[in-house]
Amino acid sequence: MYAFRTISVKPKLPEEIKRLKELAYNFWFSWNTNARALFRKINETLWDDVNHNPVKFLLHVNEEDLEDIAQNDEYIKDYNRVFADFDRYMNRKTWFEKIYPQYNTAPVAYFSAEFGLHESHPIYSGGLGLLAGDHLKSASDLGIPLVGVGLLYRHGYFNQAINRDGSQVAQYLHHTFSERPIIPVADGKEKLISVEMSGRTVYAKVWKCLVGRITLYMLDSNIPQNSLEDRKITDQLYGGDRETRISQEILLGIGGVKALRLEGINPAAWHINEGHAAFLILERIRELVAGGLSFETAREIVSSNTLFTTHTPVPAGHDLFSAEQIERYLGNLYEQLNIEREDLLELGWDEERKEFNMTLLALRISSYCNGVSKLHGEVTKEMFSYLYPGVPVEEVPVHYITNGVHTGSWLAQEIKDLYYIYLGEDWHENITDRNVWKKVREIPDNLLWAVHQSLKEKMISFARKNLKKQRLRNQEPTNRVKEVEQFLRPNVFTIGFARRFATYKRAGLLFLDRERLEKLINNPHMPVQIVFAGKAHPADTAGQELISQVYSLSNEEPFKGKIVFLENYDIHMARILVQGVDIWLNTPRRPMEASGTSGQKAAANGVLNLSILDGWWPEGYNGENGFAIGEKKHYDSEDMQDRDDCYSLYATLEEKVLPAYYGLDGAFPREWLRMMKNSIVTISPVFSTERMVQEYSERFYIPSIKRWSYFTEDNYSAARRFKDFKQAITENWQHVSINRVETNANREINVGSLLKITAYVHLGPLCPDDVDLEVVYGNITDRGLTNISISPMTYEDSGEDGAHRYLGQLILPQGTYGYTVRVIPGHQDFVRKFELPLIIWSGNF
Repeated sequence: MYAFRTISVKPKLPEEIKRLKELAYNFWFSWNTNARALFRKINETLWDDVNHNPVKFLLHVNEEDLEDIAQNDEYIKDYNRVFADFDRYMNRKTWFEKIYPQYNTAPVAYFSAEFGLHESHPIYSGGLGLLAGDHLKSASDLGIPLVGVGLLYRHGYFNQAINRDGSQVAQYLHHTFSERPIIPVADGKEKLISVEMSGRTVYAKVWKCLVGRITLYMLDSNIPQNSLEDRKITDQLYGGDRETRISQEILLGIGGVKALRLEGINPAAWHINEGHAAFLILERIRELVAGGLSFETAREIVSSNTLFTTHTPVPAGHDLFSAEQIERYLGNLYEQLNIEREDLLELGWDEERKEFNMTLLALRISSYCNGVSKLHGEVTKEMFSYLYPGVPVEEVPVHYITNGVHTGSWLAQEIKDLYYIYLGEDWHENITDRNVWKKVREIPDNLLWAVHQSLKEKMISFARKNLKKQRLRNQEPTNRVKEVEQFLRPNVFTIGFARRFATYKRAGLLFLDRERLEKLINNPHMPVQIVFAGKAHPADTAGQELISQVYSLSNEEPFKGKIVFLENYDIHMARILVQGVDIWLNTPRRPMEASGTSGQKAAANGVLNLSILDGWWPEGYNGENGFAIGEKKHYDSEDMQDRDDCYSLYATLEEKVLPAYYGLDGAFPREWLRMMKNSIVTISPVFSTERMVQEYSERFYIPSIKRWSYFTEDNYSAARRFKDFKQAITENWQHVSINRVETNANREINVGSLLKITAYVHLGPLCPDDVDLEVVYGNITDRGLTNISISPMTYEDSGEDGAHRYLGQLILPQGTYGYTVRVIPGHQDFVRKFELPLIIWSGNF
């Protein structure tokens, strides 16, 4: 490839509307309908042609159109109103400034491999990216001092085409960054960072984009300073082989830290969103070791303010690299970290798989770890319980914060307008206030139904255009193109199923009973139609086969025009579907859905959920705000689980869902509308990223910042002491034992009576201040105790034989319980109880 420079020749913006450029470069437009309307009103056709990309729009719009609109008085009024809102948003006092003013200058670094901000910036593939994008938006709304860090993919994730035989075709488009809402980071000249990997230096250009008040930094390796091979590192999101993957993750983690340092940004807390970015840990430790600290002390300091969020309970979702790869790519760090090869491998070594596991690296060197729903938190505890031998699963130190959605980004404007009328002009500034959402019940049924039906018609029109475009591209016969105009009907109950086509999400669950499906679809009194959309990873042949199965079925006579598959699922299509279908179907194989957020987006728009009790739905479902499929139970056989869930799905549709939808009470299905309102009222204030980011701030960000300050003050003295304590405990734990336990009761005790337990413990070289003794009690199961409660024991004295006496006293509630005594390390600086996974249980109970 020969060298060339890029230059953009743009039409001049009239003075009256010159701030459109400013708006185009801030993703605030992505959740403000009126802002996007400023571009659409200039040239609606062009706006759609450029996929709602305001930068590309301003590059290609006719100068005459700009001059004409600048003379339009109504347009100028709208323009002034939008920028008054924008300025107010950017300068208002925020939640974080009011609650935590003393931490307003301490930034949080949020690392993610993908960010789903808007269809005009395709560096996302699915739920992880959309969650990350919504996280940034709510951080902006709340005023969190946060910066995002990611990679800038030249080809993004693939565009999906469905060919004539129903096969998915992956198309990787070349994106011109000068036409995107992003700008290079420059100080006279463009800024570059460099990363050593596999015996070579890889350079990356730093870009940034604005997300309201938040800055997202992105790294791009496709620059002349790199070899052709290294320029491809940031070609594709989740593309290439494991060599590409480890290169991307080194660039994201290590390069991301360097990019922040280049900008003079020194975060006080670090948030790793999934294991892809975990190598940032190594770079942060390297920095501290270079400053004269030992590896062990640096590790404690880095851990002190690191938060790790894991998103997948699927083992295949955790990145693994061979020992040879780690040595080849990161062997240069041994000397810089002042450790041996085995020490580095140990940080992420997965003994079961015999490979280096990025999730384990993040988990082992993070003071805080969370799953993304209550159920996922429990599954993650179980998944990683082997790292905590002897510790009850329910006490494994993994927390959860349930995911949410950025409400403003996913609501239809028509629904927003209803909320402004009935919830109040400031409802959008009180997303988490349940009392505000209760006012939804005041919306007249006829009005809510009319708005929903209009959104449904818009969705159907969009679906027909998508199918027509697909068939024209595939050069299908005229009759095949024309028949699309009759597909889907506004008066028919419509199911939406749109998500990544991974097999565990079971897009084909309805197809397991073909005869019943045909009767359901063609019921003359209560007909059903289904809209499918979603991409399967190019390497996922089983997922692609599912797409072909849906496509094939949609062309069979009993289902033609009633089941459709829309190609190239993206943020734009997602908005239209979650706003326009009647019910959102979610059928993952429990418990493999970590959270899922598409159903939350649907609920905010009044679309009901029909879902397996997995992910967030067990927390959201109350029996009156949607429908549940299957049971909360464990299956040993996937086939049996699929069969039971299929039968439950059909029974729920036939006996509950369709009668409610088609049961008219006057002119409207009032039972359905009652459930729509229940769904909005109960789900919207809880399952929002506003609540989620507030929770991250209160539970993790602020404690991380405080812990970082404490560990780094006075020349890292607290970190050094903490490291020494851990080392002493680890070296001497073998000497700890519980000699005997005495109690004042045998097998029975009266209600309200005090149970006294005395334990005699040998600690070897350790002293009583180094440990905690606890009485542990709970319900009895064949696996031990569950629903555990803890009662601390107090140190009494030491005997001549060297045994230390501890006393525990508690009053048990009525019932039958198991109880025992244990010893664990104890230190004032532990942020979680089993930071050192060491435990001694009484052996004579």
